[in-house]
Amino acid sequence: MTSISNELHLPATTFGIPAAQHGLHIFVDGCYDPVSGHGGWAFVAYRDVVEIASGFGGVGDSANNSMELTAVLKAAIWINREATGEAATIWSDSVYAVTGCNIRRHIWKNNGWKKSNPNGNARSRMIANAELWKAVDLQLSQNPLVTIAWCKGHSGIAGNERADELADRGRLSLRGG
Repeated sequence: MTSISNELHLPATTFGIPAAQHGLHIFVDGCYDPVSGHGGWAFVAYRDVVEIASGFGGVGDSANNSMELTAVLKAAIWINREATGEAATIWSDSVYAVTGCNIRRHIWKNNGWKKSNPNGNARSRMIANAELWKAVDLQLSQNPLVTIAWCKGHSGIAGNERADELADRGRLSLRGG
């Protein structure tokens, strides 16, 4: 766990609620370089606007969406280990991850981790990143007080910018990243 006294400078309107700067907020991000095929993921945890922890890593032969989802997974694992039962918000700039966590994973889980199939096209029933989605669901199901929320990327939100920087560091940690 890292203890850094960086303040998180976020306007209240960024989150849409006045007291959003207080409590446990985890920013996540993933990145991918199509030339090398390497990706990176990261999370940065803040409690009451102070950075308290971070994690990042790189994955070869990956894709952007899988890195965004891996970042959510790693954040959820951290919450379940270090902040068990505590209310937390995971902020992601990935519509794929946020919509998937909040809406689609419940549908996919009820369908046996497959897409619904109204038109009979069996090829379209597989969901991308199914194993990652199952792992994310397992972790998020352990704490119903965790909320997944969207934040605009590359817009000056300190936590999002820090997660972006760490995700890139994770990608670059791989040889030729």
